[in-house]
Amino acid sequence: MPGWAGSGRPGRDLALAGASLIGGLAVWGAGLQPQFPWAPDVPRVCFLLPLLAVSVAVGLRRVATRTGLAVGTGAVLADAALGVSVGSTVIYTQVLYDTCVYGPPPLRRWLLRVTVGLSVGSTALGLLVWGFRGAAVGVPFALLGVLPVVTGVSVRQYRDQASAERARAEQTARLVELDRRQAVLAERARMARELHDVVANHLSAVALHATAVLAAPGLDRPRVDAALRVIRESSVQGMAEMRQVIGFLREPSVDPAQEATRVRLDELDQLLDRMAAAGLRVRTTVEGRSRELPVGVDLAAYRIVQESLTNALRHGRGTAELTVAYRPTEVVVTVENPVGSGGAGASAAVGAGLPGGGAGLIGMRERATLLDGQFTGGLRDGCWRVRAALPTGASG
Repeated sequence: MPGWAGSGRPGRDLALAGASLIGGLAVWGAGLQPQFPWAPDVPRVCFLLPLLAVSVAVGLRRVATRTGLAVGTGAVLADAALGVSVGSTVIYTQVLYDTCVYGPPPLRRWLLRVTVGLSVGSTALGLLVWGFRGAAVGVPFALLGVLPVVTGVSVRQYRDQASAERARAEQTARLVELDRRQAVLAERARMARELHDVVANHLSAVALHATAVLAAPGLDRPRVDAALRVIRESSVQGMAEMRQVIGFLREPSVDPAQEATRVRLDELDQLLDRMAAAGLRVRTTVEGRSRELPVGVDLAAYRIVQESLTNALRHGRGTAELTVAYRPTEVVVTVENPVGSGGAGASAAVGAGLPGGGAGLIGMRERATLLDGQFTGGLRDGCWRVRAALPTGASG
């Protein structure tokens, strides 16, 4: 916003204008009026009007730069017609400087051309008229015109450069803050996946068997004992994995991938035993030779199998097929289970009434995507099929 309201410094401009007027009055009082030969015979008091006008022009340096330049130029020309006073001439150099500092770029360029042109022209004219000694004619134009304009242009360029650097710094700070927020969101999403896998999977087994116990006719002790054993095993395993997640939250310096390496793809036997105890029969096929996988790939593959089997337990017919294929540059896990009502599995009947958050499929897809892998999931020939291909790099 132009003007005093936008600059916030009206007092400084008025003070500078007042100081200029006082200085000019002091010079006027000392009688420093050169009175060149063309000067008319006028009273000295006539020099006060140009002095006042050029001082006002200084006060207009921010609020109306062009107007200030016009007023100052008119005042110094009138002063020159009266015979030239030192005070008005010196104050006019401040007007030229302020115009270059606060004025628009076209005005600065125009002033630079005019002052340089006057300096060169007056020097050439002096050489033509008075010879070598006439070159001194251009010195006042250079000192009182070119010098303040060049200084003002330099100061304005420096301020523009500093402003641009501040803008770049602010933009960099905003980008850093944006990256930080994105990193926080990514970490929250990662923790949400871990919590979902740890809590939802184990609690699903607990809920299934608790519902089965409640639905059992009478007190069938063997069935109750079997269900309670599954509930206990699922609870203990869930608590162990939950401690790992909480441990990472308390100790952020620990690599989350390394913190969770206790659950690995080669520990599927324990997972399959829990699923069998919960009522899901899983037929497993391993293709290729098992090998050590990168930590992130190992964890992601295990979690995807765990989530897929949990969904099969809750929504399937009590059976599922698991395939783990070790390939030279990737590991592929596939889980397929029949869906629909009419299955004989007790888990399917009990699990049909359990609520689902719908986040499991999203979490599996995110895990595969973060590893630059491929993930597909959906119905195929009456079966729900989940397939994840996770790159492992060169074969070891």
